[in-house]
Amino acid sequence: MSSTLAPNEPADPELERTAWELEPLVAGEGEAGVHARLERAGERAKELASRHAGRVGELDAPALEQLMRALGEIYELVGRAGAYAALRFSVDTADPGYVALLQAVQERETEIETTLLFFELEWAALPDERAEPLLEDARLEFCRHHLRKLRRYREHLLSEPEERILAEKALTGASAWSRLFEEHTAAIEVELPDRRAPLDVALSRLASPEREVRRGAAEAITTALEPGLRTRAFLFNTLLADKGIDDRLRRYPHWLAARNLSNEASDESVRALLEAVRARYETARRWYRLKAQLLGVERLADWDRMAAVGEDEATFTFAQAREVVLDCYSSFSPHLGELAARFFAERWIDAPVRPAKRGGAFCASTVPSAHPYVLLNFTSRRRDVLTLAHELGHGLHFAMAARQGIYHQSTPLTLAETASVFGETIVFGRLLEQDSDPQSRLGLLAENIEGAIATVFRQVAMNRFEELAHTQRREQGELSVERLGELWEQSQAEMLGDSVQITEGYRSWWSYVPHFIGSPGYVYAYAYGQLLALSVYQRYEELGEGFVDRYLELLAAGGSRPPEELGRIVGVDLADPGFWDAGLELVARRLEAAEQAALASGRLPSPSSGG
Repeated sequence: MSSTLAPNEPADPELERTAWELEPLVAGEGEAGVHARLERAGERAKELASRHAGRVGELDAPALEQLMRALGEIYELVGRAGAYAALRFSVDTADPGYVALLQAVQERETEIETTLLFFELEWAALPDERAEPLLEDARLEFCRHHLRKLRRYREHLLSEPEERILAEKALTGASAWSRLFEEHTAAIEVELPDRRAPLDVALSRLASPEREVRRGAAEAITTALEPGLRTRAFLFNTLLADKGIDDRLRRYPHWLAARNLSNEASDESVRALLEAVRARYETARRWYRLKAQLLGVERLADWDRMAAVGEDEATFTFAQAREVVLDCYSSFSPHLGELAARFFAERWIDAPVRPAKRGGAFCASTVPSAHPYVLLNFTSRRRDVLTLAHELGHGLHFAMAARQGIYHQSTPLTLAETASVFGETIVFGRLLEQDSDPQSRLGLLAENIEGAIATVFRQVAMNRFEELAHTQRREQGELSVERLGELWEQSQAEMLGDSVQITEGYRSWWSYVPHFIGSPGYVYAYAYGQLLALSVYQRYEELGEGFVDRYLELLAAGGSRPPEELGRIVGVDLADPGFWDAGLELVARRLEAAEQAALASGRLPSPSSGG
């Protein structure tokens, strides 16, 4: 195909053209539209505060409905402006204009948030006998669950003056440090043998079937992480201390309590999840031992873990990836297929790898009156096809739930991965079905089990690192670079056991993970979501076509109900103590399938051969 390209045309022209169009967020008005929306939002916020501050407890249901709809309009204006600035910054974190706009938006958002702070504080402070009759009124259905969630924070809220100070100072505190970390990591470039490349490109080489390529990439990544390591350690230490102060002031009993409350998950259920996964770490070790056999090495090194187990990994153009993913979604549900096609046709995706572009992949929900946006760093690997399916799953969830409005479009993090993992699993099944080559099928199965291990076991191990870091920072003071490296190694060694050798260089690899900085406690939600999604997919296998309508109802419900109620839509009982073990058993069965595939491909000796 390359022979048909013009001399300067990219190897994958559709990929290079797949850049999102953000102007609809601000009606084509660019930066002026951002500032205009924030100006309107600020004026409306001041007007609402002047009329209602100090009087929320006096509102009847019709007046509260009117106030909530007015607040929703403000959140829409701010959401459009904020999404425009954040998404522009994501694709070029080095552009001074994008940086300045994002900072200006964040400052204005904080000002508006502070102006409206009165409502959440006064609403949470209402006695139950006053609030409950209001919550039961049918006119408040569009925001009922949101209002109930706000009241769950009652014991953790400070006085209004104190909350105002914290809100205003946050911009020059935690959010500023988080932005610096993003800019710092986005600027990291790795000196590879053939070129100087962004960190994401270098990390993708850890999937190479050639061990020396993997070793070289890992060493180059460690070298690239070294110059800014002490700066990132300082950023992490500062944010660890900042959260410790917040938790103390707000009377949270431990470092993860605020995240659990946000996720609408009890401390007990989260503890049960973490303990159940840690108790099954042997599943991950069993896979890594099998992989060592497949790769012909006595023991894996940490930089071997993502290696392709076949000599030739399948590659996809972006057009091929689009076709596979859209066909899978359409086959499951024509409605979802049509909706997914709009992401490509209407430029809701930004896919190429570029200098200074934020690494990884994500889907931004924006606001219900607009549409979601998907960011990828597509490198033509088969796993990039699955990443596309994953992020589109998020996008479809947001788009389907838009009807719930600004208050209920998004779910707690613990349910946020359901649609993404479900969609990824459907596409995985299609790729496996279409692949008749035993070696290639083994490679695909290997990617699948590795994905499950990375999402369930590795995320819990990373949660363990966070727990150690937050706890020791509070007990012992600032943690040195060396100590952070020791804690990282300790948490990873607990998972890996004797199945993987942890190299000296790997001690610094905690330092590019953005979730530790901007979203403390976030990562366990991946494990929660993965195990939940596997259970949901199992229900689909049991019910077939009869499941589709239930699934669409789940997506359309967004976050309008508590997680337990949402789970019941698709027949999943989140309150069942055995729920986690059931999901983990599904992961174990996938490992057994991979072991059988390894035998069938001839890569392992048959047990009967005595090898």
